[in-house]
Amino acid sequence: MNATRTASERSDAASLVADAATRAVGAAVVTGIGAVAPGGIGTEEVWAAAIEGRMSIGPLTRLPENDYPLRVAGEVREFEAKGRVPSRLSVETDRWTHLSLVAAEMALADAEADLDSLPADEMAVVTASSSGGTEFGQREIERLWSSGPSHVGAYQSIAWFYAASTGQISIRHGMKGPCGVICTEEAGGLDALAQARRNLRDGARLVVTGGTDASLCPYGVVAQLSNGLLSTESDPQRAYQPFSVEAGGYVPGEGGAMVVVEDEQGADERGAPRRYGEIAGYGASFDPPPGSGRPPTLRAAIDRALADAAITAADVDVVFADALGVPEADRLESEAIGAVFGERGVPVTAPKAGTGRLYAGGGALDVMLALLSIRDGVIPATPGSAELADDCPIDLVRGGPRERTVRTALVLARGHGGFNSALVVRARR
Repeated sequence: MNATRTASERSDAASLVADAATRAVGAAVVTGIGAVAPGGIGTEEVWAAAIEGRMSIGPLTRLPENDYPLRVAGEVREFEAKGRVPSRLSVETDRWTHLSLVAAEMALADAEADLDSLPADEMAVVTASSSGGTEFGQREIERLWSSGPSHVGAYQSIAWFYAASTGQISIRHGMKGPCGVICTEEAGGLDALAQARRNLRDGARLVVTGGTDASLCPYGVVAQLSNGLLSTESDPQRAYQPFSVEAGGYVPGEGGAMVVVEDEQGADERGAPRRYGEIAGYGASFDPPPGSGRPPTLRAAIDRALADAAITAADVDVVFADALGVPEADRLESEAIGAVFGERGVPVTAPKAGTGRLYAGGGALDVMLALLSIRDGVIPATPGSAELADDCPIDLVRGGPRERTVRTALVLARGHGGFNSALVVRARR
């Protein structure tokens, strides 16, 4: 019986592969968006905060006693799992997964996808993860040391795991296609969307993708402080000022965005109500070790993304920068942008200066903002008013949003340890 079942399953799998091979593959289009970020809960609320240039960084309140050098953070202050995540599921998972589940639910609702009409094996999930479930893990470790192993919950084994969000989304929505997780810190959100496009080319019809992060517990904060790049400034208005003379590190945050990506032909066939844009190009690179004498490779990632999209620098209307807020890193990013587009040759923006860097959620949130810039013809500004550093000669959008027709946007992200990613999104013609 087991042998018969295995043979049948193999036959069904072969049939699915054959069907995918004969189906024409079109552009990878974003048909739904959901966001939970320091600027708000829901796509339009987060977008409004970005357009207003709202400073969503504030005092760090998620630590019971803040004896740490980090004084401010980008918190999702209005978010509670109760009422948004099923109670059974909420106790089995970390806050980071709660944010992913809610954002994914929003994205699927926005896409108006009838999941029951799609084969389970042709729906996929790819998320980005950076810290994993640190808050849940810390709580269980405290129980271990204070009360012993019998007091550690069974869900400790899965809730901290970096693939937990992917797994929970796929289970909740019956998605049994190729599911995975990308762990490249801030670059992960872009890498996950690129993997979603690959999944579509390999036969998937619909992919839920993006990333979130939530690591503002003591364990998570200590881990982040170890890189020596976090701002210790206590004034939210001055704590995170990328490309400026006052740049002194970045502020961490929590939250992110999830999107639904579909093959355009499939989206047309099911009558998807909207297309925010196309994932048109992607490039990645990895920096050499510090002290090696070899230059960083962000420009290589940009060049590869433009080549993959079959466009030139002149076609790009805006760049959403990585914007680390560390003087040397900002200088290197400015040099890479200038080398491709020319000095002040393209508008550059960093809305994350108002939310903090969201790690796995940061790239995905920037892609969402880029797609809404295309939709509404406006570029959100970079919060803050400090003078630009002399070694960052870029056209940084500041002081308020800039109205401009946006058809093509380039999003950049760098992950700690040397990861570089660049993603091109553009309007569908």
